Amino acid sequence: MSSVTSQVSSPAEAGKDVHRLDRVIIRFAGDSGDGMQLTGDRFTSETASFGNDLATLPNFPAEIRAPAGTLPGVSSFQLHFADHDILTPGDAPDVLVAMNPAALKANVGDLPPGAEIIVDTDEFTKRALQKVGYAESPLEDGSLDGFRLHRVPLTTLTVAALERFELSRKDAQRSKNMFALGLLSWMYHRPTEGTEKFLRAKFAKKPQIAEANLAAFRAGWNFGETTEDFAVSYEIAPAAEAFPAGTYRNISGNLALSYGLVAASQQADLPLFLGSYPITPASDILHELSRHKNFGVRTFQAEDEIAAVGAALGAAFGGSLAVTTTSGPGVALKAETIGLAVSLELPLLVIDIQRGGPSTGLPTKTEQADLMQAMYGRNGEAPVPVVAPRTPADCFDAALEAARIAVTYRTPVFLLSDGYLANGSEPWRIPRPDELPDLRVQFAQRPNHTLADGTEVFWPYKRDPQTLARPWAVPGTPGLE
Repeated sequence: MSSVTSQVSSPAEAGKDVHRLDRVIIRFAGDSGDGMQLTGDRFTSETASFGNDLATLPNFPAEIRAPAGTLPGVSSFQLHFADHDILTPGDAPDVLVAMNPAALKANVGDLPPGAEIIVDTDEFTKRALQKVGYAESPLEDGSLDGFRLHRVPLTTLTVAALERFELSRKDAQRSKNMFALGLLSWMYHRPTEGTEKFLRAKFAKKPQIAEANLAAFRAGWNFGETTEDFAVSYEIAPAAEAFPAGTYRNISGNLALSYGLVAASQQADLPLFLGSYPITPASDILHELSRHKNFGVRTFQAEDEIAAVGAALGAAFGGSLAVTTTSGPGVALKAETIGLAVSLELPLLVIDIQRGGPSTGLPTKTEQADLMQAMYGRNGEAPVPVVAPRTPADCFDAALEAARIAVTYRTPVFLLSDGYLANGSEPWRIPRPDELPDLRVQFAQRPNHTLADGTEVFWPYKRDPQTLARPWAVPGTPGLE
């Protein structure tokens, strides 16, 4: 954790110190079913609304719900937030919230000396410890003496807080992630209104569950304020100097990319067509764009990767801003059609959200595995421009730039993002419409060449003297057959 810069007193917290920090890295870790991604998302949203700069790193297992309490089943969410401009989600967490022994064992090696560890002591049973190879409880054998360990019976406290709701113990303990969120929200002075509003909206059709989660969240906050185990809370001031003036929101890379594609189609005055086959971690773009039919977006979920890029290339031939999304294995399958797009000189955005390779690779592991394939993975002489965003928010600008290159120069363009950018998030300043580039293009409407005998004809590969691009003619235009 960053060094303490000052201490202040708070009348609302009698007898407790408030330390001011310039940054902190928190990691929530637990089973896949413990709600760590939701907990991290909510803490991130409140941190963004508070005005801190932030970067996140969701990390979830590739297995489809590995056995509970095992190392392969550990899911985590890391958040780095600060009062200044930051660039990464960090390597060494200052705070680890471990919901079970597996989460502790999988993550304790990343912690620096003196880091805080909050554990759910209810989960440290003999059977749970044996499942991950602990001969003795790490809470008792001295192996955690170099850290500030907080033993919190999260499950017991959550169940007790929800007694009045007449839920089964199993249903009640599902809210322990909200108890943990409330405790961390107290520790770091996060706003609570947004989370309470979110829970009421999420469980609007199940008001009892909504109220139970709210009760667990408030119980966690109150526990931090009243227990003697947490004698210190922390403040990280808003990053006022890190951001230009404007309206900001928290955004993930795939969401920013989706918005960038919609913005590009509006600026180009072209319908947006997405031909896609679901594949992790690119599928979120298909999911998001399918929600925006009101902007003239058409999404086509094809039967395979080859059909998806073929449909997209057909849409480009028909005058649409055409996009296909995939990850590494799909790029290999699309290579022939991308080569055809090079030959036809048609604008086509090939968005590759990279994952670990080779071959079908690792769906939930990040690797920039496809650069050479994007540059050279086609037959013959088939160069393609490659654009790569640097941060989650930069995915919006990268989508606009890729579209600009594609429609200006009539070429397919690769956009290389990756799993980390796709799922990570950071504050994004919402641009004004007048800040967006003008991407409008003129379709060919008439013959563009005169033969020696005076006959006017259309040459589909005649070059624009400025861009060297060929004309883009929509099929069916009279005189351009």
